[in-house]
Amino acid sequence: MSKITIDPLNRVEGHLKIEAVVENGIVKEARSSGTLWRGIERILQDRNPLDAQRITQRICGVCPIAHTYASTLNLDAAFGVADKIPNNAKVIRNLILGSNYLQSHVLHFYALAALDYVDVTAAAGYSGNDPALTQVRRFIDRGQLAPFFPRYEGDYRLTKEENLLAVKHYVQALDIRRDCHELLAIWGGNMPQSVAIVPGGVTENPTVDKMADSRWRLERIRTFLSDVYIPDVLMVAKRYSDYFGIGRGVGRYLSYGCFDQDSNPDLTQRKRLFGGGRTSIDDLKLLPLDPSKITEDIRHSWYKSGSHLNPSVGETEPDPHKDGAYSWIKSPRYDGQVYEVGPLARQLMAYLHGYEPTVRAVTSTLKYFNAPPSALASTLGRHAARALEAKLVADRMADWILELKPGEPVHTPFEIPEESTGMGLTEAPRGAVGHWVTIKNHKIANYQAVVPTTWNGGPRDDKGQPGPFEQALEGTKVRDEKNPFELVRIVRSFDPCLACAIHVVTPKGNLLARYVVEG
Repeated sequence: MSKITIDPLNRVEGHLKIEAVVENGIVKEARSSGTLWRGIERILQDRNPLDAQRITQRICGVCPIAHTYASTLNLDAAFGVADKIPNNAKVIRNLILGSNYLQSHVLHFYALAALDYVDVTAAAGYSGNDPALTQVRRFIDRGQLAPFFPRYEGDYRLTKEENLLAVKHYVQALDIRRDCHELLAIWGGNMPQSVAIVPGGVTENPTVDKMADSRWRLERIRTFLSDVYIPDVLMVAKRYSDYFGIGRGVGRYLSYGCFDQDSNPDLTQRKRLFGGGRTSIDDLKLLPLDPSKITEDIRHSWYKSGSHLNPSVGETEPDPHKDGAYSWIKSPRYDGQVYEVGPLARQLMAYLHGYEPTVRAVTSTLKYFNAPPSALASTLGRHAARALEAKLVADRMADWILELKPGEPVHTPFEIPEESTGMGLTEAPRGAVGHWVTIKNHKIANYQAVVPTTWNGGPRDDKGQPGPFEQALEGTKVRDEKNPFELVRIVRSFDPCLACAIHVVTPKGNLLARYVVEG
């Protein structure tokens, strides 16, 4: 046996360490380790509850909107206004969240994951007139290789022409991400760290000018998604079709649902564009979701908090010297079982809820690859779900813009109660995100956030069950232990965000990890 250590795994958000024990070329055991301490909950204690939707955005600069949204849903419930959100506010919240989805999905494929399949060195000898490819060639010729290198050398299968096309689209994607940020800023005031989503509604009033500006920008984004992003994912999937059978993972999926369509105070019953629930890839039956069955284990996490606690009574007490621990990420479980979250989970749930655009998209994708539904539980299945979701969200945003009614209310007044509790459940681009608050004496007494990469990237639980990253890696065949590109492809398909799962590092203390640049 031998052990592969990737520390840190790059082209993800934050610091992630992956260890894999390999025997006869097969991963027998994998460990996923977050290497920074999570402390955002402790920062929030004893603060004004209205600080929560501002401070929690600082968890992550890539998906701050999901945190301000979850935090605001949390406070909507605690303040007693969850069922009183004006329709304009629901739509504007959806437009802000949707804009963040689009930029995040484009970012993930082109800047983080596609480089596992695209050989950018094809641009080194480029002699044409395309400005984007000429720019990349000049960087490579000068030896300015970041962000394309260092890297593991994969089995690059695209033709030279396909590689050049993908590199060109990499550069174009940077402009599209800017468009997504600007679209968000029309309604959110700023990106990152929007100021518009607040308890009771939003601060932004719709106007005809803002609606027209939004629609214009959105059409450019939609064209890119339909004509570039989805074809590029299909191009990669066609060349790497074996990755529909690699990185399966746990096979159970959970989603809270997202993009509110009504104001039902019970978030598990609220009508949403993508409905919530649970399912298994083996039977694809829609199962209900009961938030009281969500717990977090900490046996293998650097915490001395109570284990198997529901987040509503969760604790965040660090213990960096704990025996048997190997991660600062906790281990969320639903009714004691491991679940994967993310775009694949959302689209499976939307499919089972009968959302017609998702049904058509999933059916046509499986038909295109002549693949069974079980193929979606894979490295490429996650990429395909993310690309299809981007188009579905953008198309729905075009309709939402037209639903806005200038001059109508965008906010409902509230009072901060002396004592209360709240729960906010929604979806970040990377998966299920939940916030829980307890208010006493008009201040935050306890605050907990369970985020997508906590669900996916957590370590073994109290029963020894590996987390989703770990299960997806175990059983993988590694051709070259010194060049384990298979492993990074699998992990990156989840779009890890360690900034969300682990937040604060102390300037003093013992060495927790040795950092080696991948490649």
